[in-house]
Amino acid sequence: ASCQQVQPVAKTEQTKSWLAGDHHVHTHYSVKWDNSVFPPAPILGGDAKYSIPLNAQMASHYGLSWMVITDHGGPNRAKLALEQAYPELVASRKALPQILQFYGMEFDVPGNSPGGRHASFIMPKRPTEAEQLYQIESRYNGRQGVPPGPEKAEDAFMLLALKAMNELPDKPLLLVNHPARLATGFRQYNKVTPKQLRDWQDTAPDVVIGMSGAEGHQAATLNPDGSADPTAIRGEYPDYPTMGGYDQMTARLGGVWDSLLSEGRHWWVTGVSDSHGHYTDGWADFWPGQYAKTYVWADKNYDSIFAALKAGQVFVTTGDLIDALFVEVAVKNSTKTATAGQTLTVKPNDELVLRVRFRDPDSNNGGGFNPEVQRVDVIQGLITGPAAQRNSDEAPDTKIAKRFYSTDWTIKDGYNQFELSLGKVSTSQYLRLRGTNNKNELEPEADAKGENPWFDLWFYSNPVFVDVMPR
Repeated sequence: ASCQQVQPVAKTEQTKSWLAGDHHVHTHYSVKWDNSVFPPAPILGGDAKYSIPLNAQMASHYGLSWMVITDHGGPNRAKLALEQAYPELVASRKALPQILQFYGMEFDVPGNSPGGRHASFIMPKRPTEAEQLYQIESRYNGRQGVPPGPEKAEDAFMLLALKAMNELPDKPLLLVNHPARLATGFRQYNKVTPKQLRDWQDTAPDVVIGMSGAEGHQAATLNPDGSADPTAIRGEYPDYPTMGGYDQMTARLGGVWDSLLSEGRHWWVTGVSDSHGHYTDGWADFWPGQYAKTYVWADKNYDSIFAALKAGQVFVTTGDLIDALFVEVAVKNSTKTATAGQTLTVKPNDELVLRVRFRDPDSNNGGGFNPEVQRVDVIQGLITGPAAQRNSDEAPDTKIAKRFYSTDWTIKDGYNQFELSLGKVSTSQYLRLRGTNNKNELEPEADAKGENPWFDLWFYSNPVFVDVMPR
């Protein structure tokens, strides 16, 4: 009899890797509406150009492992999604299994309509995903209805929508899209305010997990031939621009994001294409994954990616500046560690160290360039508890703990790495990273009209929390 060798069972942790994705992708089911008939009829391709399989194919080409289809609403988009878009998604999943394709929508947030307030609504992959999304969209989407009911103009209706999402058998995730796109100026928020972000997460903390930082429409400043249009606005932020390609709510040090984190909130940032049509076709966008990528530390299956996104095991980069990032806070001479999205509980006399490893790929990005990381900033903020003002956009204790330049890190096994001794900490806090190819731009500056997005690249980690036990 032959003796069969038993293979050791590999730990699942060892199979995880950084998987790039995009949770904001439009297809030809982002329609315009023919209002000359009743009920209004959908005009396919009206507001976005490509089929689901073509988006998936191009996402795969640009190195994505996963994406979320997030089409816009309208008078009867819920029916269109259920009867036409979803069957196309199912077919696309079969045709292109190498890229995991989540079902979702760009939720039109009720209140202050007409809007500009949007969120990526992501369903976990389940047999009833289409029916559950239909329930939410048909009842609660801000633009659904002929016409939408007057209650959808009220902010309170969003809280009802969130409660309904929270009660679904399979809870979705919600990430606020381009939160400061309609800001009228620097720190002049409009439509989406810090108070609303707090209200939404407090209403459904298992659903509302963050916001997009690296925004879509980054190719708006490029003509179809790739030359710059000096009159165009990067990201299509009309009244106050993006900062290094990121929304001001993310990019401003000690701003909205830090204000939320200083409360101890699990509030994550991501990067998206918001792709409607490619700039070479006269639109304002890159393909999914061509410019911005959201990386999750996961196994390549739907549940693992969904869980990693929810847990904040996430970093975001533009222009393929990096393709791997490990941020670890550890107690010295101990096995106690925490990474992005996690909390390290420590005693006041524990000596802490921050360990960072990142990989700068030696290959050309989607623009044909091979950028290099010139600087990495370690950002440190204190956790001070709930904000006294619900609309606060300030965390005055947030600071740059240290700036690291290429001469400050060593290279091992293809990774750049460095450490920062944090010493003994007496106050609960968080640490997060950002890096750039612009050595001397110490803080992200407002993006000028006509700026080439390929020359202004940044990455951001999500935070590691440190909880200091009382003496």
